[in-house]
Amino acid sequence: MTFFKTLAMPLMLMALLTACAQETREAGTTLTNAAGIAIGGYDPVAYFTDAAATPGKPEFNARHREATWWFASAEHRDLFLQDPERYLPAYGGWCAYGMAEGYAAETDPVNGWTIHDGRLYLNWDASISAQWNADRGALLERSESNWPTVNSQLEDGKATVYWHE
Repeated sequence: MTFFKTLAMPLMLMALLTACAQETREAGTTLTNAAGIAIGGYDPVAYFTDAAATPGKPEFNARHREATWWFASAEHRDLFLQDPERYLPAYGGWCAYGMAEGYAAETDPVNGWTIHDGRLYLNWDASISAQWNADRGALLERSESNWPTVNSQLEDGKATVYWHE
């Protein structure tokens, strides 16, 4: 029995250290994955033209600000390049509900999106998106008010950020 306890402790310690040493994700003012791809590689134009979350393709990409954006077609890429501000998600793609609460949170570009007044808003998931839409007026006002502070914190690396596991 002592042999197993002696063996188990170092193994448990090694597992703990390995978990703690895992690479932490960097948060910028635009939400990207580790490869620098915005909104999970989904086409920001397709939300407007097709009313759908549509995966982009690496061959139809454009660089804007600190992110690479993927598009489903060259036409969508060209539309984006003509007027990026029209298609960019609010708050750099960070969760609109989280922004209302004063923090940055990762989003689900497939199930957590809304277009309101010609602007794309992303949220943590479908249930948070429903909550955000149910009280959108008040939450949007708070999100807009909090964005400059959270954006500055993201730039300085001091923002509170929540990631999907």
